[in-house]
Amino acid sequence: MADFIPPAKPLIGEEEIEAVTRVMRSGMIAQGPEVAAFEKEFSEHFGLGRASVAVNSGTSGQHIGLLSSGVKAGDEVIVPSFTFAATCNSVALTGATPVFADIDADDFCLSPAAVEATITERTVGIMPVHLYGHPAKMDQLVALADKHGLQIFEDAAQAHGASLHGKPVGTFGSFGMFSLYPTKNMTSGEGGMITVADPEIERRARLYRNQGMLQQYHNEVVGLNNRMTDIHAAIGRVQLTKVDAWTRQRQANAAFLSANLEGVTPPPVADGAVHVYHQYTVRVPEDRDGLAKALKEQYDIGSGMFYPVPNHQLKPFADRTDDAALPETMQAARECLSLPVHPSVDQAGLERIVAAVNALAKAGA
Repeated sequence: MADFIPPAKPLIGEEEIEAVTRVMRSGMIAQGPEVAAFEKEFSEHFGLGRASVAVNSGTSGQHIGLLSSGVKAGDEVIVPSFTFAATCNSVALTGATPVFADIDADDFCLSPAAVEATITERTVGIMPVHLYGHPAKMDQLVALADKHGLQIFEDAAQAHGASLHGKPVGTFGSFGMFSLYPTKNMTSGEGGMITVADPEIERRARLYRNQGMLQQYHNEVVGLNNRMTDIHAAIGRVQLTKVDAWTRQRQANAAFLSANLEGVTPPPVADGAVHVYHQYTVRVPEDRDGLAKALKEQYDIGSGMFYPVPNHQLKPFADRTDDAALPETMQAARECLSLPVHPSVDQAGLERIVAAVNALAKAGA
């Protein structure tokens, strides 16, 4: 039997292992020169034209970004419900209220029309998620934010290298956040990166991540311990040298799948958008769960359901939003299935995926 094709796979090579060993032998393990170098190289590599601040996770990045942007108790931030819970959790952790708006069917990202209908006098910001690696409708969302005097906070956890009309994600808002979790398009083992243009927001982010201090024992705010270690930064620096080739492979894999799959709806790509395919997410109109089960049991192919339980149905946020107010969210939660697209999937694996999906779709599985 052919090997199992996992839905995602971390890519760690000898270079990353050697980098970790080098840092361990240096004796400088906590936040230090590797972190500073990684921050500089991250901004330069993705052409962000703004500072980057490294932290210990993507969720920490969102939380600190919001705190540094002035979000506080009593405020509202508009978020999608069709995303990972870290998006709304980070808002709630500031004491503010996440307010759920619907997505658009064409990109799984926040609908500008739905966002505008959700704005109240308490709204201070909009947090779009560049879901699966496809940029949200940032031109429309930025115009909407400007019209209503709101901030934009970008959740770019899955979108390293994605762009819209030539502008990289992570550069549209008061801050952007990139996750560096092991299965993301690049990793630092664990970690996150906050991208900021405003020097004051950057300064506050550096304070909040380090117990509220830039100078030891001179704490300026009540801070957190959300630092990235030099060990993790060393991994991230190596991954920066590889991520572009991995992205091209993801895009090539996605192109093959889109050209050959039948019976499912492949992910569209908007005009002017560069999709980096953190996930290759199709719609399965009938029996998504049955197709996923059959792929695994009959063909040894993994898949992912992201996200079958929308955030507004989760226990901490239940009873705030009616399902009927989020029809596209509910439909996506029923239909979406992510097929393997990561760089480790070779041509034979791609052909297996196509043959399996097409056979099962034809059979009505």
